[in-house]
Amino acid sequence: MEFTPSKLNTFLLFKLPSAYFSGVRVKQISTEQCTVTVKHKWINQNPFNSMYFAVQAMAAELSTGALVMYHIKNSGKKISMLVANNKGNFSKKARGRITFTCTQGHLIKEAIERTVATGEGQTFWMKSIGVDEKGDQVSEMDFEWSVKAK
Repeated sequence: MEFTPSKLNTFLLFKLPSAYFSGVRVKQISTEQCTVTVKHKWINQNPFNSMYFAVQAMAAELSTGALVMYHIKNSGKKISMLVANNKGNFSKKARGRITFTCTQGHLIKEAIERTVATGEGQTFWMKSIGVDEKGDQVSEMDFEWSVKAK
């Protein structure tokens, strides 16, 4: 699969339909960065008139996971990936369009090189920051990814 926002969004429809129907969309992906957006609407709200935390987590995870997938594909190796742990901090009600950005693509390449060289699984933490349309941070999510050569 070519790694374009359009292809990744089609992938969401068929492989992660709950994220797709909640409005999660990849907007940009490169070697170092991935940007994902989601808009607060009826289907993804909580009883407090803001975006449900799990929807924010889906968008944040995708901003990190798409980068992991991108680097695995570029490595040409068979490598499995899995979220081993996560943590989040919510600092403001998420309303309107929320943009999640991860800028830590460099961490993945190093972990893939280590797992291919040693055959042992490697773990690393990646951060995604969610900001609203005004530029205010609404959440910060950290995901511990595990990669292992098959």
